[in-house]
Amino acid sequence: MAKARAIIERRKAVQNIQKITRTMELIATARFKKALDRATEAEAYTRKIAELVQDLGGSQTDFQHPLLEERIEPKNAVLLSLTSNRGLAGGYNSNVLKQTVRTRQANDLGGIGTHLEVAGKRGINFLRFQGIRSEKTFTNFEDRPQYHEVEEIADRYMKLFLERKIDRVDVVYTKFISVARQEAVVSTLLPMSTKDVGQLETLGRSKTKTTETAIKSSSANVPYDYLPDAKSILEEIVPVSFKVRLFKCFLDAAVSEQISRMVAMKGATENANDMIKTLSRLYNRARQAQITRELSEIIGAVAALE
Repeated sequence: MAKARAIIERRKAVQNIQKITRTMELIATARFKKALDRATEAEAYTRKIAELVQDLGGSQTDFQHPLLEERIEPKNAVLLSLTSNRGLAGGYNSNVLKQTVRTRQANDLGGIGTHLEVAGKRGINFLRFQGIRSEKTFTNFEDRPQYHEVEEIADRYMKLFLERKIDRVDVVYTKFISVARQEAVVSTLLPMSTKDVGQLETLGRSKTKTTETAIKSSSANVPYDYLPDAKSILEEIVPVSFKVRLFKCFLDAAVSEQISRMVAMKGATENANDMIKTLSRLYNRARQAQITRELSEIIGAVAALE
């Protein structure tokens, strides 16, 4: 009977865990839908402003914005790694951190000094455990990153770049491609490139012929009339483009985190359900053996009295 009781206690523990994982799955699903809606709403604006920068940057003007300036031999780079504050999200954080460590090592081999900055408690704790120093850390970004918070970081990066204290800004984050596919990537945001717009992908959908045609037509030489002048327009639109692209990285990371957690918790719930079925069968067998043993003892006692 002691074995049957142990099985019952273990089954109750698994059932409690199943309730928790099921609840976390539902919460992650709701947060994923909200995060995807925000990212989708920002996507059209991000794409269009990137197309404008591509057209204006590639046009024949006497002014070239400093943020578009390529540094031939970069000496210092900022590496921003976007992780989560909470765990239980499958391989979400580990994939980003692997890319972060690889990029940092590649910079070291190339003689580039790396100023590492990390968003998310999971990344902060991992790098601290590995003995890797982070110059700045952020823990205020959850599933709803705010534009004004990202804008402060973007302004600081642009100031450092314009003052030539840094030559490049790389962001390691999980890019949301579709519900079934998220990929940890390293994206160079500074210096900005007029070719990057052709690499932007539509959230949750593959490229269509219409989208490809729009990108090709946008990359062609388009005549522009500048009012008041090209310099004023580029000085306004290029920094905004950088800010929204950095903000999109945070939005993609938020979407990918929630879907990774949703998938992980769904798998945990299914595994818990299988374990409950297995423990139920073990309990039935143990109980049946106990009943058979008791009946045998009763029959043996009756036979002895006769």
